[in-house]
Amino acid sequence: MITAVAGGVGAARLLRGLVRVVDPTDVTAVVNTGDDTVLHGLHISPDLDTVMYTLAGRNDEERGWGLAGETWAVMDALHQLGGESWFRLGDRDLATHLYRTQRMSEGAALSAVTAELAERTGVRVRLLPMTDAAVRTRLVLSESGAEVAFQEYFVRLRHEVAVRAVRFQGADLATPGPGVLDAIVQAEVVIVCPSNPVLSLGPVLAVPDILDAIRGRRDHVVAVSPIVAGAAIKGPADRLLKELGEEPTAVGVARRYSSFAGTLVIDEADAAHAPEIEALEVRCVVAPTIMHGPEEAARLAAVVLDAGRHGPGRRSRDHSSRVP
Repeated sequence: MITAVAGGVGAARLLRGLVRVVDPTDVTAVVNTGDDTVLHGLHISPDLDTVMYTLAGRNDEERGWGLAGETWAVMDALHQLGGESWFRLGDRDLATHLYRTQRMSEGAALSAVTAELAERTGVRVRLLPMTDAAVRTRLVLSESGAEVAFQEYFVRLRHEVAVRAVRFQGADLATPGPGVLDAIVQAEVVIVCPSNPVLSLGPVLAVPDILDAIRGRRDHVVAVSPIVAGAAIKGPADRLLKELGEEPTAVGVARRYSSFAGTLVIDEADAAHAPEIEALEVRCVVAPTIMHGPEEAARLAAVVLDAGRHGPGRRSRDHSSRVP
């Protein structure tokens, strides 16, 4: 069994490659729900849906979120009425949120509803919310000191404002979702996907017992750096790390992950950083990490699996493992 700790777009792309090299039924994804929100009375789980839509082959590649071929009649009508329309929900995407909200109002847990949605969309990877509890990512803005919800920061403010602190509301009282700890403990390889270290992976690791479980598997935990040549592939990860006083480089990612990831896969553009990373007692594997399409994602997934199956072994402080 392969277990991936996942955020949204970057994780979805790697998982799409992973299921090309292993049986999808052998893969479990523990997915961030700190981005979840309630809008128009609907429970929305953006990262779960991004992963689900991508694995179902239904995602919009150009936008990076939502469904391909989407229409926007409901949002356009809502905007004309003067309603809240800054968070765009496509007409078919709304069906997912309506179903989730209905089932949860009937007493079903988020994990149970996620399993139902995955089955009905043809996704064979096991999708596990990090928790069934309400954990919400909150950000403190540098200039005003105001605290805002994740979606307000990311969508409404277009993540263009500086941040001085991040917290995960409700995480201390949450428990891991059903199957989450077993998936980590029993996995042959645990993959930390190339997701935002603070906003996508931070909430997962903040749920009690999840970080300890991953640390217990450190020799078989392989992380993929979401920072390439000092910049995030997508989103504000580089700026956010800098704003929080961390180094927005592959080395900075290694420092953040060193307690729980025995291996870090970095892009060829960052090969010169390998000695610094290995000095942190993290094995460094250099490989192409930018996933332009499914083929590149599959090649990266194969590299990650090979690294995890062999474990860190004996680390060298003067060279990295290189992959052609």
